[in-house]
Formats: sequence, C-alpha cells, structure tokens
Amino acid sequence: MSLTVKELAQKAIQLLQEKKAQDILLLEIDKVSLIADYFIICSGTSRLHTRVLCDHLLENIPGKERPLWHVEGYREGCWILLDFGGLVVHIFLTEERLFYNLERLWGEAAIVDLESLPASPS
Repeated sequence: MSLTVKELAQKAIQLLQEKKAQDILLLEIDKVSLIADYFIICSGTSRLHTRVLCDHLLENIPGKERPLWHVEGYREGCWILLDFGGLVVHIFLTEERLFYNLERLWGEAAIVDLESLPASPS
C-alpha cells in the first residue's frame, strides 16, 4: 500500500534519526511552491555519513510505498538530494548546509514540529 506524502516524511525522519542525522528539519512547502509538499533538510558529519543516511533511506523505503524519482549528489556526498515527488530529502554536510542555507531560501514555508508527528508507519 502506498504511503501518503506526510506518512513518507514521518518514515524518512525516523530512518534518518536511526542513523544519527543531525539537525533534522521538516518544511511544509506546498503553500509556497509547486516543487513538493515537504522538504526534509538534515546534516551528516562526513561524506561517508551522508551516503549512509541516503543508503538507509533507499534500503528502507520500498518503491511500492513511494517511488523514488531522482537521486543527485551521491558520489560527492556533500549535498545529496532524494526526490520522492511530494517529498524532497536534502542531506548535507554541515558546511554545505550553512552555505546554501535552504532554511532561509524557503523561509516562508511552515516548519513542522517533529515532536507533534505521530509514530511513523511501519
């Protein structure tokens, strides 16, 4: 059964937390952009860590739940983008995240309180 975009975001956040992603932020961007409904922005501590975060998502979100449209930046590991259609996940090295500052760029988007999200569906 296919996950809703919000359920997919919840599951992705849980998976990122399992692998110790840092500073996870969920932005609800559907009211300010047609790109997606949600952005997840997080940081890894090294290029290896960013790739581990990406791999963990890809291994644990089967295509039948939500197809992956595109992956960008995996080889470099500085800014990995995973596009699931309604959800776009940005995995940054800390320096890259500070430089590109997507939080400021998408400053009109609502920040979703992660504590208010129910437990992720299995």
